[in-house]
Amino acid sequence: MLKKILKIFGLLLILLVLIIFACNIIISSTADGKTFTDISSTPKNRVGLVLGTSNKLTNGSPNPYYTYRIDATKALYNAGKIEFILVSGDNGSIYYNEPDTFKKDLVKAGIPEHVIFLDYAGFRTLDSMFRAKFIFGLDDVTVISQKFHNERAIYIAKQKGLNAIGFNAQDVSTSQGLKVQFREYLARVKVFIDMLLNTQPKFYGTTVEIK
Repeated sequence: MLKKILKIFGLLLILLVLIIFACNIIISSTADGKTFTDISSTPKNRVGLVLGTSNKLTNGSPNPYYTYRIDATKALYNAGKIEFILVSGDNGSIYYNEPDTFKKDLVKAGIPEHVIFLDYAGFRTLDSMFRAKFIFGLDDVTVISQKFHNERAIYIAKQKGLNAIGFNAQDVSTSQGLKVQFREYLARVKVFIDMLLNTQPKFYGTTVEIK
């Protein structure tokens, strides 16, 4: 009996690994040729979509993922590769507001306040991409995040009819970002579950024109 249980467990484990591998391959291949690290070779889009994250780590130190996204957004804007910036992030409580924090630091970095628009309901990447298309009316967008995140966002965008490319912010070393990278593999599986279940964003709201 124990051998049978161990065999079933082993087969399930192999199946899980194959599913994770397949999801990862599909998402990466969909984004192939659509993410950029060099400013000069990055196509121009009217709007850059910055995907939110906390500015601090749990230990209170600066979050490098956040800092690098600010740097990438500033570089794109200064190079004339984007005209407007849409910051999409979590505004789940009065004590936590990703979009406002991003806006404050983007303005501090020299980006004019009037070109920055905020999406307070970007609780997940799915919500951010869906709302970019259907709430903010975008047909084309440059997603600004780390490469692994951009790839997933581009895949989701494609499913929603949004033409997206990604500008890759500097990544974090493997030793520093091991937990995030592990979570990314699971997040990619979740993408396919969401598509299968036709998961909708948490909030819709009235449409907003970026101009």
